[in-house]
Amino acid sequence: MYKAFFGLKENPFNLSPDPAFLYRSAQHEEALANLIYGVQSRKGFIVLTGEVGTGKTTMLECLRDFLTAQQVVFAYLFNSRLTVEQFFEMIAYDLDLRCNRESKTEVLFALNHMLLQRANQGRGSVLIVDEAHNLDWNVLEEIRLLGNLENRRGKLLQIVLAGQPELDRKLDAPEFRQLKQRIALRCTLQPLQEHETVEYITTRLARAGMLEQTVFPPELLAEVHYRTQGIPRLINAVCDNLLLTAFAMESKSATMEMLDEVTADMRLEWPGKRPYRSHTGYSGEPLKERPYYSRGD
Repeated sequence: MYKAFFGLKENPFNLSPDPAFLYRSAQHEEALANLIYGVQSRKGFIVLTGEVGTGKTTMLECLRDFLTAQQVVFAYLFNSRLTVEQFFEMIAYDLDLRCNRESKTEVLFALNHMLLQRANQGRGSVLIVDEAHNLDWNVLEEIRLLGNLENRRGKLLQIVLAGQPELDRKLDAPEFRQLKQRIALRCTLQPLQEHETVEYITTRLARAGMLEQTVFPPELLAEVHYRTQGIPRLINAVCDNLLLTAFAMESKSATMEMLDEVTADMRLEWPGKRPYRSHTGYSGEPLKERPYYSRGD
């Protein structure tokens, strides 16, 4: 709705994991490099963890683009609440295995045959599991056993597990110690720091067509970071709503009062939550009943 008003070519704060809008912070560059290195070096198991909204799925989308460009076959499981039977059926479907996909035995024979053929041709194969923290023990054990498929030159199937910090805690449990020992690389995504949040917002706006960011004043950017705690998904949601609110108010810049309204509507919580102190609202009327608390209160 607001693209023409702000001179944008596309929505800069879409919530979908679009690699075209990847913000290449140092940690995201490192995570992507580790994922690619792990796959290319046939390391076997690679684990990517991070809090909700820190960009794990975007990293996986970038990895998928790389694998496609390199003609590497991969299976991508985005729904991790699966039974063992459903797990093998989805692998067979994604890898287009010519077998009875409802038979675990036939899927394993067909998978092993395909992996050996591709390895003999010098080509890799990858299994990517998103939301892996939701995997049942039985499915995780089957994944561990798939990691045993190898030849003299390395693992036949590279396995990437991505999930929330619960995945790390699950893998630290005694019953998962065999799987934990097989993990060759671990990557963790942290929330953005304040200067990264500013760069993140300006970069996305630039890629959407606003080369000179004028909508968000510096003090507003700092407050957006504080209220979102540097979580990219929350930053996107807040900034998208700010642009929409500014458009509705026919304003070319967002204000602290707009941010108060947006974060209240989103039911957003942050440490030391308090509304921004201001003497006037949108209409210029005094904000008499809005108390101010310091961040330390």
